[in-house]
Amino acid sequence: MISQKSDKLVGVAAGILCALCVMAMAAGAQDGDPVAALISKAGNADDDQARLAYLEELRDLPGLDEQIRSDAERMIAAVERWMHEPKLTYFGREVLETDQYDFGIAEESPLFPLTIIYRARMMVWVTMEYGGYWNDAAIRRERLDIVRAVFEQARDAFPENRLIRMYLGEPIPARKQYASVDGAPDWAVYQREGLERLADIIEWWIEHRMQPSGEYGGGWGDDCEMWRWWVPVLIAFDEPKISQAQARFSTALMAQEHMKLGYTTHVYDVEHTAEDSADALTPMMHIEPDSEVWRGRALRLADLMEGLWTGTNERGFLQFKSTYFSVDTVDPDARKACDTVYHPRAVQPALLYWQRTGDARLSKLFTAWMDTWVDATARAERGKPAGIIPSAIHWPDGNVGGLGDNWWDPENHTKDPLYVWPSAMSQMTQTLLLTYYMTGDEKYLEPIRSMARIRLNYLENPPDEPPAPGSEAWCAAQLGRLSEVAAKCALLTGTHEFDELLARDANAYMVFRRGSGRDRLTDELKANAECLRGNFEGYTSEVRYTDRVLRLPALFGDNGMFPKAVSPLGLPNPTLLYSAATGDPGNLGYFAMNAVRWLTPPRDIAALVTDSGEDRLCAELFHFGEEPRPMAAELCLLKPGEYTFTLTPAGAEAPVERRPMTVSGPRARLTFALPPRVLCFVEIRRED
Repeated sequence: MISQKSDKLVGVAAGILCALCVMAMAAGAQDGDPVAALISKAGNADDDQARLAYLEELRDLPGLDEQIRSDAERMIAAVERWMHEPKLTYFGREVLETDQYDFGIAEESPLFPLTIIYRARMMVWVTMEYGGYWNDAAIRRERLDIVRAVFEQARDAFPENRLIRMYLGEPIPARKQYASVDGAPDWAVYQREGLERLADIIEWWIEHRMQPSGEYGGGWGDDCEMWRWWVPVLIAFDEPKISQAQARFSTALMAQEHMKLGYTTHVYDVEHTAEDSADALTPMMHIEPDSEVWRGRALRLADLMEGLWTGTNERGFLQFKSTYFSVDTVDPDARKACDTVYHPRAVQPALLYWQRTGDARLSKLFTAWMDTWVDATARAERGKPAGIIPSAIHWPDGNVGGLGDNWWDPENHTKDPLYVWPSAMSQMTQTLLLTYYMTGDEKYLEPIRSMARIRLNYLENPPDEPPAPGSEAWCAAQLGRLSEVAAKCALLTGTHEFDELLARDANAYMVFRRGSGRDRLTDELKANAECLRGNFEGYTSEVRYTDRVLRLPALFGDNGMFPKAVSPLGLPNPTLLYSAATGDPGNLGYFAMNAVRWLTPPRDIAALVTDSGEDRLCAELFHFGEEPRPMAAELCLLKPGEYTFTLTPAGAEAPVERRPMTVSGPRARLTFALPPRVLCFVEIRRED
């Protein structure tokens, strides 16, 4: 909760005293006072480097009062630390605990208003980072009202500072514009802009924040998550600079002392212990799929699962023994003794290796584990409806839930609701779908089918009253993301059993793949481009927590910086960019269905996969450059066989290129030249 000390700080010290300082400073500036003029210039500067230069000029003024010189030195040190401190979150604990940060500058100092600029930014990033502030609507509102008041004081002191106004909902215009190109379809225009702006953000982080250690400043546990929003340019395309940065980071992380045995030595819950290995290995297995190093590290996780983390429960099923474990320890606490829908994260790279190789040992291991979840889903137990995947299964009894009173809250963790149903349900549903894909056994689809039926029934017959926690309707209300795995299943099998659910819940790309919705897809690509178009600083130099890089627009929605939204834009949507370019209708994390990786940089190009499967790939491509573009593509889903490749420009009577090609194994490669500034259709079809 917000402390009384904070209220006093904001309401009195940072309000009245700051206002008095500002009034005096403004009067002094008008009278030609060089001290007041330099402080005003420093505060109104948008850029911290420019602010630093003004402060250094102030410090070096001849005859300057020694107290002001001392305060200038302290402010210079504070600005330099904000700009260059390797740990971006250095202020986090102090601000979280006290809502203050000690700059060593008295409230009556003429430099005190400058501290408000930094305190406001510290407070807002702490608010966005910590779930205790952000996830509770009432606490978020109370917190952001105080944060807004601090920003408003900073704006009143320095009205020309665009960064302050950005946080108050006035966007900073885009630095770069894209010239229109005749013949480019709207979807291509917006996708290209989204890809390039995202690549600009990624490259800024590589150029300005990557440290000699390989870190980005948020700590290994947060830095490792960054690749998740890099996916559209890291996985869908091939930009060597970005791929090399990921390789450098992943290699450095796995070389850390706590990771040298292949998984962390820290005993904590699976969501956190699995991050370092899963988020280091998984991207590398996509961009360096033939590397024995990354394959070996993935198989190390399977070894740990098989030999340490799991056992056969009292029902005769294989499951994880605890939510808390490390590379050499499983926590024996009975309250923590739960397998959960978060546990696929611990073996995420091994699941990808299994998908690619069909390794027999992994087939035995993962199918035995998924048998456990199929069985638990089918049971009506402790109030859990039959057909609902639980969020946890207790060890060693194999009962639904944990030792908590309610099946949906296993109480296996802290107050943080990480494992409260539905928790990370998509990890488990995608793992079940992967297991079906690898085995052909439809029992692994039944949990997806049963929850789809429950969700559809709820949508068709919504209850009149809020459903009771733990009830079937309560579960159904929270299953909106089930459509993602249903979409993957539909594309994988050709089934129409999810058509009604997808008609209600499908994302824009899946609606397009179902034969309609090109306008909706275009609109959402446009919205994504607009999200990334301005406020570049809010995605780069302003970010203090590296697991929140794309979160700034959340400040401008409902219950954000203001009670009502001040912007119609939502958050950027990297998954949409990835889906459109690769044909995967959802996240690639636990069952990647990317049909293609375009082996070309994500600039001056747009790609839209219109059809894909084990026997075909169809896509639309548009190259914005002025010369033919040499292209290569890695084909990820096609089964071995004989195919025909055609490349046809829009309006042409015949393909400009048509040739046979042989697919002899996974990730077959194709090369061709893409004509400039004309929509082209690529088709690869298996010969019957």
